[in-house]
Amino acid sequence: MSTLLQRRKDRLDRLAVAGAEPEGQSLVAEALTRLRRNPVALVGATIITVFVLVAVLAPLLAPHGAEDSFDVLRAKLRPDLIPGPQPGFPLGSDQNGGDELSRLILASQQTLLVGVLATVIGLVAGLTIGVLAGAFGGWVDSLLMRLTDVLLSFPSLLLAISIAALAARASQTTVIVAVAIVSVPVFARLLRGAMLAQRSSDYVLAATSLGIRRRHIVLRHMLPNAVGPVIVQATLVLASSILDAAALSFLGLGDADPRRAEWGLMLANAQTYLDVRPELAFYPAAAIILVALGFTLFGEALREALDPKSRR
Repeated sequence: MSTLLQRRKDRLDRLAVAGAEPEGQSLVAEALTRLRRNPVALVGATIITVFVLVAVLAPLLAPHGAEDSFDVLRAKLRPDLIPGPQPGFPLGSDQNGGDELSRLILASQQTLLVGVLATVIGLVAGLTIGVLAGAFGGWVDSLLMRLTDVLLSFPSLLLAISIAALAARASQTTVIVAVAIVSVPVFARLLRGAMLAQRSSDYVLAATSLGIRRRHIVLRHMLPNAVGPVIVQATLVLASSILDAAALSFLGLGDADPRRAEWGLMLANAQTYLDVRPELAFYPAAAIILVALGFTLFGEALREALDPKSRR
């Protein structure tokens, strides 16, 4: 009898183990798992990784300097001819007798620098406005949001052009500032909405009833719980920052120094030679589109991975 009961007990234990639910995962671990299974995320991550590596290692990867020009290329330059690919110069010459490949590689540094700095500055400013508006509400919220509405009332590129045009002299700094200001209201609005949702949560009410200072509640509890969507948005804003920065340089509102390699400026300079050698416009345009596409694909995949509503 005891043997029969033991067998039944063992069988129940095996069934319980077999039917047990798998161990839960954290939000970050689950998001990483979903990203690894998402082909769109993998494509975007691959493009971003290649772009960052090329930008960081540009001085080592570029065969020549951005300011170098070569007699073998200048000797073949004519009003109706710009030398194409040849030994030592895989992408041929630019309009000044320089190596097009080297300038294209070195320009990735400027694109990464402008895009990252503009996004970081806009993110910090937007976080500050969003935290103040969402945490305190009242007249602080109304004032800051009305200022944000003013910025949002302008198309982003038109606003960036207007800000850059106000500078006494076009430079890389004016491009960074202009693009950063354009992204501020995006981050501010998003964080403000998340902070307002956190204000009505039970843990905030409990912390307030216990006498915890509002500053500690906001910075230690509300902000960490609300900042996730903003970080995801920063990935998408980085793509638009790269496009806006290239557009400003293309319009002549960036650093006009021909010795500095920059994709937008290279694209602008190539317009004069479209009927002579259209590849000079194609190379920087393709680089801009590809990098922006990489950040957009990864940002959208990251947003979907972190969104509970999209989980299947």
